[in-house]
Amino acid sequence: MSITLKSAAGRGLLAATILGSGMAFLDGTIIMVALPRIGAELDASVAGLQWTVNAYTLPLAALVLLGGALGDRFGRRRIFLVGIAWFTVASVLCAVAPTIELLVAARALQGIGSALLTPGSLALISASLDEDDRARAIGLWAGLGGLFGVVGPLAGGLIIDELSWRWAFYINIPLAALVLGLTLRYVPESRDETDSGGRFDVAGAALCALGLAGITFALVETSSPLAIPAAVAGVLALVGFVAVERMVNHPMMPLSLFRSRPFSVINAATLLAYAALGGMGLFLTLQLQIVGGWSALQAGAAGIPMTLLLLVGSGRAGEIGKRIGPRLPLGGGMLIAAAGLALLLMVGPEPSYWRDVLPGVVLFGIGLTLFVAPLTASVLAAAPDRYSGVASGINNAVARTGSLLIVAALPAMVGLAGADYADPEVFDAAYRGAMVWCAGLLVAAALLSLTLLPRRVEVRNETAVTVE
Repeated sequence: MSITLKSAAGRGLLAATILGSGMAFLDGTIIMVALPRIGAELDASVAGLQWTVNAYTLPLAALVLLGGALGDRFGRRRIFLVGIAWFTVASVLCAVAPTIELLVAARALQGIGSALLTPGSLALISASLDEDDRARAIGLWAGLGGLFGVVGPLAGGLIIDELSWRWAFYINIPLAALVLGLTLRYVPESRDETDSGGRFDVAGAALCALGLAGITFALVETSSPLAIPAAVAGVLALVGFVAVERMVNHPMMPLSLFRSRPFSVINAATLLAYAALGGMGLFLTLQLQIVGGWSALQAGAAGIPMTLLLLVGSGRAGEIGKRIGPRLPLGGGMLIAAAGLALLLMVGPEPSYWRDVLPGVVLFGIGLTLFVAPLTASVLAAAPDRYSGVASGINNAVARTGSLLIVAALPAMVGLAGADYADPEVFDAAYRGAMVWCAGLLVAAALLSLTLLPRRVEVRNETAVTVE
């Protein structure tokens, strides 16, 4: 039974899902700001910093599909609650980690918890709210989640400057308590009622994780003699993953969904766009601190206009996407975001916030606002309701995979290795190359959307169709 957004249950559901997914978003925001301090305190190389980010992203990308499937089978509310609890315990382990190796291990556990809670947050909205309220709710979910993008850099930067990066993980404890309370009180249970109770796709999940791990290792550890064997093993594992998904009765990634052209195109654009977003987030934050000499608080606060734009405009962008279709919001938004990255090339030693940072951040934020909510709503519209958890999981996995691969590959692509990130002159040159690569990825995603997406997306008789 669906509920309306105006009801107490609807507002409580939206608050729980925003806060739950916001925990994961907040953690990602703060960890970027904290990287220079983590590197200095734990004597980490650039590879150590890459693994600090990617140890979290890797299990999230590989297992978020399984998280969506678990929610569809056993209850989206139940798996969401498990994910919140798991994520919180892992956050405490991150906070007390004495070495970079143990921090990386704890971050991997965090990623598993996030894989359980992330698809559930959006699937609960899609499965529980009235159909007329879903587009607006998804826009609000994306926009209000941006509050964490405002509070996170400020609170995180202040905590890191005044206390320690470790406290950035401790703050998840009170947030988790609030999310658990809201979920237990307001969120109804939902599941795939057509599920026949077959076996889970354990082989597919394992092959996906091994494939991404092998490729990530090869991209991060380029000088290791194991890099090429790891890459080959990773590619073979991903090929095996696709083969398994074709054969098993209950695949965690139903390949039939990709028969929908909109579903395939939107996910391809997601891969490219979120790779650009991940690369920009990593390199701009480090550039402002290492080259610009800014504090963690100043660097974290630099992107606040971008998140404010998301907060104010995402609900409206979701409604526009529903009315005119996803093609123009996605393509146009991505091109505007690429122009914003081009402006951010001006950031160098002793940057002026008003001249060098703000114009690029604002333009990037406008583009991001235009495409994020329509992208999310359209990928769910392109899948039948009974696959809402799986469709959400696939899109999240694709987004995280884009970020995973760019964080693994981009430092080597722009000439960073060892402790090079601590040298302002070397990092400054690498930063400029990174911004060019990220802008190019956004342009490619825009062209893909503008040329291959239909004007509208509908689902009829459990099959996604297009309306030109």
